[in-house]
Amino acid sequence: MRRVLITGMSGTGKSSVVRELARRGFRAVDTDTDDWSEWTTDAEGQPDWIWREGPMRALLAEEARPLFVCGCKSNQGAFYDSFDRVVLLSAPADVLLARLRTRTDNPYGKTEAEQAEVLGYLETVEPLLRAGANLELDSGRLSVAELADALEALALAREG
Repeated sequence: MRRVLITGMSGTGKSSVVRELARRGFRAVDTDTDDWSEWTTDAEGQPDWIWREGPMRALLAEEARPLFVCGCKSNQGAFYDSFDRVVLLSAPADVLLARLRTRTDNPYGKTEAEQAEVLGYLETVEPLLRAGANLELDSGRLSVAELADALEALALAREG
């Protein structure tokens, strides 16, 4: 069984890739919904959009072969042991900002303040994601189809 977490900053293409994998017939879950995530308050008193532990543990216990999960949450590290692979999608800052400005499926990243926040996360959060990842794919160079091809090959490597 292969469970693959697809993570990365806003605008790297996580949702697009997971939609493509679902279109190809795989179990593919975008965790950026109320079903999988909830708002809480972090240690500094700031709002934090984290994975719901119960639903995520149940999802990761499923026998689906393979399972793709996408998201970027502050508590995702607590689930890393349930994934066979953690894949970081990355892209240059200018690519991320252009995608955020033009995407239609998520309002986050439209304001200057949110764009500045994303740039800050590139400096502070992305290195942490990179340290926890088994593989990094450049979504600035690869198309959604190419990313999905690479993820599919990764997930099926031990199948058969």
